[in-house]
Amino acid sequence: MPDLLLKNLLINGAERSVSVDGGRIEGFDARAADVEIDLDGASLFPGFIDVHNHGAVGVDVNTADAGGLIAIGEFLARNGVTAWLPTFVPDSDETYARVIVEIEKVIAVQSEMAIAQIVGIHYEGVFANEQMCGALRPQYFRTFTGSELHALPALSTGAQMTTFAPEIEGGIDLVRELTRKGWIPSIGHTKATPAVLDLAFDAGARHMTHFFNAMTGLHHRDVGVVGWGLTHDVTIDIIADGIHVHPEILSFVLSEKGVDSVSLISDSIAPTGLGDGDYRLWGEKIEIRDNRTRNERGSIAGSVITMLDAVRNYRKLGASDQTIAKLASANPARLISVDDSRGSIDIGKRADLVAIDADGQVSMVLVGGKRADGHREN
Repeated sequence: MPDLLLKNLLINGAERSVSVDGGRIEGFDARAADVEIDLDGASLFPGFIDVHNHGAVGVDVNTADAGGLIAIGEFLARNGVTAWLPTFVPDSDETYARVIVEIEKVIAVQSEMAIAQIVGIHYEGVFANEQMCGALRPQYFRTFTGSELHALPALSTGAQMTTFAPEIEGGIDLVRELTRKGWIPSIGHTKATPAVLDLAFDAGARHMTHFFNAMTGLHHRDVGVVGWGLTHDVTIDIIADGIHVHPEILSFVLSEKGVDSVSLISDSIAPTGLGDGDYRLWGEKIEIRDNRTRNERGSIAGSVITMLDAVRNYRKLGASDQTIAKLASANPARLISVDDSRGSIDIGKRADLVAIDADGQVSMVLVGGKRADGHREN
């Protein structure tokens, strides 16, 4: 007998039931189970996967300990995220090494917890262009002369993602080394020319970070990084808060790139979930007003949205449930090579699931079959 039966739900608009056993999806027929949950017509999605997240609920990844990372994971899970990559902003080697130890502590125990599971890490902008730094701290930027990757601690298991600018010194050799090591090279914080971007592509770069942001735009006499990304066979991720990218452009990019090539990210920062106010982060004051972030240099400093907010925004633009499932789950799962067990609602895959009602509210979240939305069945 299955552990759990989810009934009265919609998957891609069709009425279904889902049985869960041992933390995995067992089938789609209504059968007797130890526990039944009536989802009252809510839409069921694979759990969201956030590959770019700097923190939430007052916890910054760069300063977090294991308890802080668990607190982030609890918050993310309540908002539909079942897997994530803690994302570093450029910092000291000592900071990276300390936090990696804390991340490993969480990975060792998280399978028993109903929290968003850490499935890798993301180094954003360690190898960035100072002229496209955004909210990052250029004093920690590096070029690549052949040995710099050795200073970046890697996890014992999981995805390793790095956002880089290919035009920096040694940038193309960096792509080759990242690819050789099995890391995911993602183009971002860059003003590279199309010729340099072509070299990066040939060396193995196939993804672009927070598309449109911290990169040169499209002009009718200058292709720019954006134009290159629109016209080449690369995948992209995007911050769908309506601030980083205009809603009409959010629709445009789907039509131009196709739904299989776009992943949603939050790019959330530590104040996410705390509301408007003034905060200290990354050595400076970050002001948040009406969900818009601004640092002392006048730059947008990440976002304060969740993946759930991004999903809601795309639903408002008319995206179907099938499209949402790709943007928030299947595409990021494929990007970081966890699609064998996550990212879709298929028999044998993890029961990482989120149910959303017609008003866009979370009805239920399962992480490995465990409820993470605060509700407990008798």
